[in-house]
Amino acid sequence: MPDFLRTVLAAAVVLGVLVFIHELGHYSAARWRGVHVEVFSIGFGKPLFRWRDKHGTEWRICILPIGGYVKPHGFEGPEEASPETRSTWLPGRTFHDKPVLSRAIVIAAGPIFNFLLAIVLFAVVFAISGKPADQSDYAALRPSIGGVSVGSPADKAGIKPGDVIEQVDGVSIPNFANLQRLIGASPGRQVRLTVLRDGHELDLPVKLGSTTSGGQATGQLGVQAQLPPPKHVSPGEAFVAAIQTTGVVMVGWVSGFWQIITGHVSPSHLGGTLRIAQMSGQFAAAGFTSLLTFMAILSINLGMVNLLPVPVLDGGRLVFYAIEALRGRPVSRGVQEYGFRAGFMLIVGIFLFATVNDLTQFGLFDWLRHVIG
Repeated sequence: MPDFLRTVLAAAVVLGVLVFIHELGHYSAARWRGVHVEVFSIGFGKPLFRWRDKHGTEWRICILPIGGYVKPHGFEGPEEASPETRSTWLPGRTFHDKPVLSRAIVIAAGPIFNFLLAIVLFAVVFAISGKPADQSDYAALRPSIGGVSVGSPADKAGIKPGDVIEQVDGVSIPNFANLQRLIGASPGRQVRLTVLRDGHELDLPVKLGSTTSGGQATGQLGVQAQLPPPKHVSPGEAFVAAIQTTGVVMVGWVSGFWQIITGHVSPSHLGGTLRIAQMSGQFAAAGFTSLLTFMAILSINLGMVNLLPVPVLDGGRLVFYAIEALRGRPVSRGVQEYGFRAGFMLIVGIFLFATVNDLTQFGLFDWLRHVIG
């Protein structure tokens, strides 16, 4: 399949599935809590297809497949609805009349379904391909090199995948974890590595790199461990491992987000829809299980982003509901309105920033400078 076509199809599948599952969470929770759902839409803009189910919900597939939404009946309150709208409300089935707990469940269900989807996808991958080795599996292995980062100190020194690092400055290296500790404690130093390659020992001088984390410099070599093959596991073990992996990715997301907020990681790492489309095509080319793994990670990202305490996002609404539960009355409409406006502007700004990052990575602006020059 041509690369462009594969990228387009993979992006449509990935984004379509993730958005559908997220909105299905809102829809299912609304039905559970007795709220009528007026519209379930995949995409925005003009509907390409639409139909109405036996429960009276209109399902839509729209022309711009970059998101979706569920519209609960009576989502707006009486003070913001027109008399004509209020006259069509179904008693007992409006969103605004439900207790704050029911409203919070409906809103929280979207991200929760994203996390559940990630668990299911990881479980399928582990059941098909086996559970990848984790830190405890390879830390005690020989310090065999599985990969070398391009442009890293190891790359410049001539270290290759398959090499075994036996010594650092004459100190024996029993396992990869020991190599990590020695390198990490030597930021910026010139060291001599004794490397075993094809049965022959080589002495390679290396100028280590340095990175700062938490105010402390750490040495960098730029190699990845050669991991053992995945372990074949039972369906039950695959499910347990999937839950653990989802938790690890969630913690990693929080850590990465905090590093961007505190300035330890450049915001240029933020990617948008274009980069998601590009990566979808790349993972699709790598194989079915690779694409499922990418979808699982992306589903967790979607759930975590939606839980941010930003008005307009699910997390912002949950903050308002938490305040309402504590105060015994809703946050004033004025405060909510200003919050939603500010949140909308923030989200638009982040979207534009991420899109510029994507276009920069693709080389568009370098190409424009070249053409103009």
